[in-house]
Amino acid sequence: MNEDVYRTIAAPAEGIYTEKRSKFIAIALPVRTVDEVKALLEEYQKKYYDARHVCYAYMLGPQRKDFRANDNGEPSGTAGKPILGQINSNELTDILIIVVRYFGGIKLGTSGLIVAYKAAAAEALAAAEVVEKTVDECIRFWFEYPFMNDVMRVVKEEGPEIVEQGYDMDCRMTLRIRSSLMPRLRARLEKVETLRIEE
Repeated sequence: MNEDVYRTIAAPAEGIYTEKRSKFIAIALPVRTVDEVKALLEEYQKKYYDARHVCYAYMLGPQRKDFRANDNGEPSGTAGKPILGQINSNELTDILIIVVRYFGGIKLGTSGLIVAYKAAAAEALAAAEVVEKTVDECIRFWFEYPFMNDVMRVVKEEGPEIVEQGYDMDCRMTLRIRSSLMPRLRARLEKVETLRIEE
């Protein structure tokens, strides 16, 4: 997989799994930061205040290095880990999966719990729309007006997104493009006369 492409979900999705009268409600949510994760956990813990367990796992960042799994009182490794396993096997990031368990009166045992949490997370992911996103970088620069055509030719050929442009004494522009394409864009812009790149 390319270094500057990652997979996440487009919108929240839910799945339900039942086993021996225990009900597992899984909610997959797109997230970007740990603060978002905390706020959502608080919200769902309040919403499902009467549930026996509210377990979760999350993965953040394009490099998928920031992650956590939580069993919320279930035997160690039976809830958070299988949820995280589903995130990993689908190669997703910027995602939080919460699985709420309503106890049905019959113990499932450790292997039963692992299967149930894994299956619930899989149900939520099956209902989710997975999207590919790119890791982008921005470049900001100034140039004199007579060189506008030179700049616009590079923009047209390299295809970055124009984030901002303005025309005062000098022209200024901010472009966004995939990380892997930035070196080429930058090298071409550097050849335009009078152009100064903000470092």
